[in-house]
Amino acid sequence: MMYTAKGKTDKDYLLTEHIPLVKRLAHQMKAKLPPSVEVDDLVQAGMIGLLDAINRYEDTHGAQFETYAVLRIRGAMLDELRSSDWMPRSMRQNMRKIEVAMSTLQQRLGHPPSESEVAKLLNLSLTEYQDMLSDGGGHQLVYYEDFKDPDGNDSFLDRHCVDTDSDPLRALLDTDFRQAVIDAIDALPPREKILMGLYYEQDLNLKEIGAVMGVSESRVSQLHTQAVARLRSTLREQAWTGPA
Repeated sequence: MMYTAKGKTDKDYLLTEHIPLVKRLAHQMKAKLPPSVEVDDLVQAGMIGLLDAINRYEDTHGAQFETYAVLRIRGAMLDELRSSDWMPRSMRQNMRKIEVAMSTLQQRLGHPPSESEVAKLLNLSLTEYQDMLSDGGGHQLVYYEDFKDPDGNDSFLDRHCVDTDSDPLRALLDTDFRQAVIDAIDALPPREKILMGLYYEQDLNLKEIGAVMGVSESRVSQLHTQAVARLRSTLREQAWTGPA
């Protein structure tokens, strides 16, 4: 175990030292799951579990850190599998099409495109577009694969964890990602901005949000998926080129 000058556990060291453990556990779990489950998604969930283990661990637990971390990492992967229903690749591809269309229209129009405008660019009826949004429920804001550069080369974690002094989470936050998310949410259309606030800040479920907004639960799900697609579209543009 590594300690700082003040005697506290060195969290940066624990993080970089145990990233290979996360990857190993992800591959072990992937071997027992359907082909639609991607190992990079398991790694992303496992990293959250590792960070949780680091923040919660105390030597007084009476267990070696790695033993404790394995439980947290596996638990996080299982929780993510249960909650996300792991979107098939075809649905992920459809969401990517929506993100590209939104980015194109945003640049062309100078404002967030409406549902009708996105549907038209995709050569879909409004109903077909909304059905696509419904199918995309569970779409995540960030996937592990997003940390690859536009050419598909080294992943974010691999590039930033070459030495034991690097901290990938801190590196991510230090690249203005946190502020970029805040700015992207602020730029959402009013209704979607309200929805995101009710969901993530007030912890209301979709049914409760529907009651507040006067729409059905399924419509809230569509709007939430659309808001996530808008955020991903904005953040993807900034990920490698930087803020405008």
